[in-house]
Amino acid sequence: MTIVLTLGVVLLALVCFVGEWFPADITAIAVMVILMTLGLVTPEEGISGFSNSATVTVLAMFILSAGIDRTGAVQAVSQWFMAWGGRSARRQILVMGAIVGPISGFINNTAVVAVFLPIVEDWCRKRGIASSKLLMPLSYVTVLGGMLTVIGTSTNVLASGLSDDLGYGTFGLFQFTAVGLITGTAGLLYLAFVAPRWLPERQTPATDTVLQRYGLSKYISEIVIPPGSNLVGQSLQSSQIQRKFDLDVMELIRNGSHYPQPIADKQMQAGDVLLVRSQPECLLKIKETQGIEILPEVEFGQRQAGPALSEGEEGIAEVLLLPNSEIVGSNLKECRFRQRYNATVLAIQQGQAVKRDRLGRVPLQFGDVLLVQGPKQSLVGLQTRPGFVLVKERDVETFRRERAVMAIAIMVGVILLAALEWVPILVSAWIGVVLMVLTGCLKPGELYSSVRWDVIFLLAGLIPLGIAMENSGATQWLADWMVSLGGEWSGYALLTLFFVITSLVTEILSNNACVVLLLPIAAKVAESLSLNPYAFMFTVMFAASNSFMTPIGYQTNTMVYGPGGYRFADFLRVGTPLNLLMALITPPLIIAFYGL
Repeated sequence: MTIVLTLGVVLLALVCFVGEWFPADITAIAVMVILMTLGLVTPEEGISGFSNSATVTVLAMFILSAGIDRTGAVQAVSQWFMAWGGRSARRQILVMGAIVGPISGFINNTAVVAVFLPIVEDWCRKRGIASSKLLMPLSYVTVLGGMLTVIGTSTNVLASGLSDDLGYGTFGLFQFTAVGLITGTAGLLYLAFVAPRWLPERQTPATDTVLQRYGLSKYISEIVIPPGSNLVGQSLQSSQIQRKFDLDVMELIRNGSHYPQPIADKQMQAGDVLLVRSQPECLLKIKETQGIEILPEVEFGQRQAGPALSEGEEGIAEVLLLPNSEIVGSNLKECRFRQRYNATVLAIQQGQAVKRDRLGRVPLQFGDVLLVQGPKQSLVGLQTRPGFVLVKERDVETFRRERAVMAIAIMVGVILLAALEWVPILVSAWIGVVLMVLTGCLKPGELYSSVRWDVIFLLAGLIPLGIAMENSGATQWLADWMVSLGGEWSGYALLTLFFVITSLVTEILSNNACVVLLLPIAAKVAESLSLNPYAFMFTVMFAASNSFMTPIGYQTNTMVYGPGGYRFADFLRVGTPLNLLMALITPPLIIAFYGL
C-alpha cells in the first residue's frame, strides 16, 4: 500500500511540474508536506532536505558565485573574448566556449550567463552580428562546462549527495572531469562547425531604434496641456490619469526644460508637453475627458523619440528577469515598479510575444525582458539589484574591482581544499563564504539576496521524495521492473536507455527532480545486475544536465530565449542533434573511464 501511495504522490508531482500550475519550488514543498501528512516520511525526514549536505553546499556556491560577480572578476576575462573573437561565427563560438566553459565548471551556470549575456550582446552590436547566432551557443557551452566538476551545477551536487545517502559516498570534485572535458569539447565542436547553419539570424544589427524593434512607434506620443484642460493645476498623482487609463508619463517638458522621473507630484501647467506611452485609442479618450491635445504624428516622427529618450539624463534599457528577481510572480501594478525603481516599463517581451498595452496586469515570469525608460542613474541602480540583468555591458563603477583578485583567490582556495580532500566540499565552500564577507568582496546584506531560494526550496522539498521512494520500496520495485524488461540487454544498452529516458524527461521536468527520481533507480538496477553503480549514477547525472532541445529544459536556455529572439523550434532544430550526440558518446566514455 505504501508503494502505491508513494507512486501516487510521485505522479501528482510530475503532473504539477509538467503543468506548471505552480512554481517548481512550491510544488516541491507541497510534496514534502503531503509526504509527512500521509506518514510516508517522518517529520524529521520531511525537513531533512533543508539540512542535507547537497542543499547547504548549493546555497554556499550561490554566495561564492555572487562574490565573483560583484567584484567583476569574470568581466575581466571578457576582454579576451572581445580581442580574440574575430568575425566568423565558428571562431566566435570556439573562443566563447574556451572562455565560458571552464568558468561554468566552478561558478553557477545562470550566474555565468547573466554576466556574459550583456557582454555578448554588446560585442554583437559592435561587430554588426545577429545576437541569435551566439546566445544559444552561450547557453549550451555553460551547460556543457557545468559537467566539468561536482560544483558546476546544483544537479551535480545533488547527485553527489544522493550517492552518499545510498551508501556509495560523495563524488570527488574532479571525479568525472575527464568525461566532462571530452563531451564538452565534442559539443563545442558541434556548435562551432555544424550548428551555425541552423542558428537563425533573426535579430540583425540594430539600425532601427529600440522603440521600433519593439513595435512601439505608435505607442509613444507627445500630448500638450492646453489652457482649458482639466489637468491644469493638478499633479499626475492627484489627476490619476495613469491609473484611470493605460498610460505612462515618461517625461515632462516645460519651456524647453526636460523633467524626468519622478514627476508624480509636479503640478501641470498650460503649455506643458508630456511624453507618454499609450495606445492611440486611449489618448483619444483622454482628449475627450481631460482636454489634452495630441501633437501631430508628423512632428513626432521628425523628432524620432527613440534616440531622444536616450540622450542626456534619460535612457532606455532592456532588463532580463532572473529566477531570483523579487518581482517574478507578480505584475507591475502589484510590485509598484515605477515607484520602487523610478523607471517606466514600455513593453514586456515574453518569449516571442511582445506585450505593449495593459502592462500593469501582465504576470511577470522568469526570462521576461522588460523595456524600461528612466533616469540613467535608475538604470544603473537596476543592474546592481539581484534578479535583474541589463542587456548591455555593465558599467565598471558597479563593481568592486579592487577585490577581484581576492575573490578569485578565495574561489581557488575553496577548490584546492576540496580537490586535495583536506576538508569536504561543504566545509571548504562555507570557509569561502565567510572569507568573501570578511574581505569585503560581499557585503553581509548581499548574502541573502545572492541565493537562488527557489532552487534551495526545490532541493529541500524533493529530497524527502527520494527518502519516501526508498523507505516504501518503490525504488526497488521500479528497479526490479526495469531489470525484468531489460534483463537480456547489455550494460551499454541499459546505460544508453537511462541516458535517453533521463534526457527526455528533463526537457519537461526539473533537472533536480529527474536526478532524485531516476538516480536511485539506476543504482538499484546496477546492483541487481552486478554492474558498476557509479557508471549508472554518472549517466543519469550527465543526462539530467544535458538539456538542449527546449527553451524551458534548462534555465540558461530560458535566459537567452527572449534576448536572442528565438522560437521554440530553433531549440529543437539546434538542440536535438546535440542531445543525440551526447547520448551516443557519454555512455561509452563512462564505461571506458569507470568500467561497467
